[in-house]
Amino acid sequence: MNAAQRNRHAALLKATGFEDSPALTVQSTDGEIPHGRELSFAWLTGTVMTGLTSVLLMGAALYVSFQGQDTFSTAYEALQLARPAHEALAPTDLSAKSSRIRPVTQTRSDLEIIEASIRETVDGRDMIRNQPFMRIRATLATAATSLSDDVPTYDPVAILAATQPLESSASALEVNTDIYGAEVEGEVAVRLAAMPTTFVPPRAISDQSAAEYVRSTVESAYSDVEAPTLAYASLGPSVRDLGLATDGNVIGGIAENVTVVPKTTQAADAGLGRTERILTIKERSRLSEVLRKNGFTDPMIVAIEATLQNVFPSTDLPAGARLRILFGPSRNSNTLIPYRMSIYLHDDGADIDVHRATVALTDKGQYVLGLAPAEIEFPEEDTEEVNVANLPSVYRSIWETGRKHDLDDATIERIIGMFAYDIDMNKKISAGDAIEILKTAPDAEGRAELLYVGLTLGSTVRQLYRFATKDGVIDFYDPSGETGKRFLTRRPLEGGGTLRSRFGYRIHPIFKTRKLHTGVDLAARSGTPIYASGDGVVELAGWQSGYGNKVELQHVNGYQTAYGHMSRIADGMKPGVRVRQGQVIGYVGSTGYSTGPHLHFEILINGNLVDPLSVKLPRENTMPTQYEAEFKRTIAQMNDLMARDPAPVNVAAATTTAPATSATN
Repeated sequence: MNAAQRNRHAALLKATGFEDSPALTVQSTDGEIPHGRELSFAWLTGTVMTGLTSVLLMGAALYVSFQGQDTFSTAYEALQLARPAHEALAPTDLSAKSSRIRPVTQTRSDLEIIEASIRETVDGRDMIRNQPFMRIRATLATAATSLSDDVPTYDPVAILAATQPLESSASALEVNTDIYGAEVEGEVAVRLAAMPTTFVPPRAISDQSAAEYVRSTVESAYSDVEAPTLAYASLGPSVRDLGLATDGNVIGGIAENVTVVPKTTQAADAGLGRTERILTIKERSRLSEVLRKNGFTDPMIVAIEATLQNVFPSTDLPAGARLRILFGPSRNSNTLIPYRMSIYLHDDGADIDVHRATVALTDKGQYVLGLAPAEIEFPEEDTEEVNVANLPSVYRSIWETGRKHDLDDATIERIIGMFAYDIDMNKKISAGDAIEILKTAPDAEGRAELLYVGLTLGSTVRQLYRFATKDGVIDFYDPSGETGKRFLTRRPLEGGGTLRSRFGYRIHPIFKTRKLHTGVDLAARSGTPIYASGDGVVELAGWQSGYGNKVELQHVNGYQTAYGHMSRIADGMKPGVRVRQGQVIGYVGSTGYSTGPHLHFEILINGNLVDPLSVKLPRENTMPTQYEAEFKRTIAQMNDLMARDPAPVNVAAATTTAPATSATN
């Protein structure tokens, strides 16, 4: 840079306000505020010390206010856990479509022990003894948690094996439901003897009253004057008119409390959203057991108990305690996991539920202490929010509910198998669907025999009762004496497939014209095995126009099934070959007029096409007529057990053994 350039640059700097000044100096007048370009070490040191002191004081205050914690849960606003203020909803109240609030439904989860006097024959003598039974009444789970995260995939072939009649083992044949009319304590031997001919029963009414009763009955039954027939009342005298019958001996109907939840409710969110479950502890229970039955894994329970150690050291929950559990979607699977759990204990003096502790899941996957959630008015009955768009399938829900009530996997598989021929197990449940189970109390080896299962889906109730015939065959029959097994399966491929197109008229995906879809399309991966829907004979096994590779089977009584778009037909399939239900006849593909791999499945009855998913199919087995009377007695006995009050709780043993009644635990 030459002199001219240097002078021009200096002129520009001066024009913009810059000028030459002396260098900074630490020489300033002691005791006075520094001026201009002067620095003071005393003032600088004081400023730094003031800042450090402020930081230390603020840190100490925060440490004390948070009780020494070094980790904290994410703010509820960040987790979107805060709730908008709104009026408390009734258990079945549904908000308007414009609201973001999800519908709430009542839940039930009762595991009860009932006792009955059972009559049995021992060494030629009739013995009466008390026998315990276990009864489960529960609403089907509306949220899929880790309890059912490892269940096997839906497989029709496995269901075939689960619906076979039970083996006539010694323990199975010892099951007895012959209820004696009177209640006894211990064991009582009964001996039948002929009534002496000299025995005369005491008079209950006079001869005149008896004659008047007979005359009135006859006159009301036979009259020359025609009168309208009343289906709801009797104009003639009854036994009560004699003064012998009391109201306690009259059999009357009992009105049931029925909760109706519409099936067509639209969900607030389209994704797998959050749901909150409110539980009431009926009896003193261990916290770990309650959490385990509500979708908490063992590592979660260990982490939660460690987090609660300082604020809630007790590992037991007293009767009357309440839990609020918020579930949310897992990042790793299509399962809801616990996001937050709050414990409330009831204050008898103030008659309120007091918040004791809350743990919340952080973004790092750790459970830490959190703030109490927004206050709500606790309902008398247990409730759960329902994400209608993401309800689990019937298959997953039965698994979830069964494991929650400690049913072994073999029993759950059999329950699913008994209803799989009538119910689409891949269909989503509705809020309010329920299940009832009756089984024997576990023996010394922990085995319990299933006696009765009732499944309520929507407005339809299906009941199956255990019954053993003289030849030792044990199976489950509905009240009309038919088993749940059908002679045709409705989804004859591994895993059941995904329903893509139903039976009926539609716009053809290739030709874009309105045509009758003669079956149902079940999508699955290419190569998925296809099974014979029932026993039959192969009529066609080869290529057929738009069906591609196709197999047709002829069954008994005019039934036919057809399977199209196969990638290939199984070896040995040719006309005239007999096949058994569940035998592999081909593999899923996309041959013929097809837009993707799937099975096109048809059912024909006497040459007429029907809807495979809704047509009423005949049963595989029906009870022989000679057992009808005995089976009706069995139904009445099991219905009596289902209607009985639970046995009283043994308080002394409640802390060491399972409670007689365990509701919502």
